[in-house]
Amino acid sequence: MSLRIGLIGAGGIAREHLSAWRSLGVEVSVFSHAGAAGLIAELGGTEVATLSELLGCADVVDIATPTPTHGDLALAALHAGLPVVCEKPLARTAAEAERVIEAFEAADLPLYPGHVVRYFSEYAAARAAVSAGAIGEVAVQRFTRTGSAPTAAWFHDDAQSGGIVLDQCLHDLDFARWTAGEVATAYAQESMAGGVRSVQVLLAHRSGALSNVCGTWARPGTRFRTTFDIAGTGGVLTHDSAEHPLLQTDFGDQPVAGTGRGLLPAMAYESPFQTELGEFLAALRGGPLPRVGARDGLAAIRIAEAAQCSLVSGQAEPVAGTEVAR
Repeated sequence: MSLRIGLIGAGGIAREHLSAWRSLGVEVSVFSHAGAAGLIAELGGTEVATLSELLGCADVVDIATPTPTHGDLALAALHAGLPVVCEKPLARTAAEAERVIEAFEAADLPLYPGHVVRYFSEYAAARAAVSAGAIGEVAVQRFTRTGSAPTAAWFHDDAQSGGIVLDQCLHDLDFARWTAGEVATAYAQESMAGGVRSVQVLLAHRSGALSNVCGTWARPGTRFRTTFDIAGTGGVLTHDSAEHPLLQTDFGDQPVAGTGRGLLPAMAYESPFQTELGEFLAALRGGPLPRVGARDGLAAIRIAEAAQCSLVSGQAEPVAGTEVAR
């Protein structure tokens, strides 16, 4: 079944989405207040002039815009009767995300959140190993994610972006829940000095496991790096992107690949965005449900909000709700 994708946005993440959709061979129309023409000239697709035009020509809407717009755009797509793929987070707040999810559930329309870290090969392999019992019961986890601070001003307005916790750490908060189960409480501390913003979040899972998530927005040009250690009763899984760089080829004066850029890591072979959107596409065509659903996206926001409350209170804060981690 051929599906036409309506992509909203033309920034960095929209670029990854458009490239992935094009690799999947689907027709894409793009609407953005700025940048659409240049993006299409580079990657292909068709520019449309208005949101209404996009909603009128698409079978599926893909939202890749700044965080505070996600909820309203998702509801606009819903009112047009269209399924939605939405880059994380689903909405700026858990309350808004829950309203959006309930509206899509009532309409029986798919709503898929873009939690792409679940699709990176090293993270997917770790999750598979945990699920297979390779390291026994998960006891302690540590995740780090470091990259250049984003340049767009809205990221640094916490009222809009949710700050580093909701924007950057959300990836690892979601993954920690995926491997160790529901989170009971979150305790967080943050530091800002010399142009570097870093946060540590300690999660107490209902299983008794503990997870430490560290996110850092560093100075411009900082090499993107991720690590994890997942310790269980029968072994440990480890990953460090700096110790296992991607295959590099020296073409003389050409830029060296494999170091990552800004807020995105280096990606070898098939992009994890292509894997993610391909899984969503298969589900939209009647295939199996993807590995991440809308209520997983809601659960991640709730964990982030508990961490944000902890930054203010100085105490561990309870995480609202209980969802099912597939």
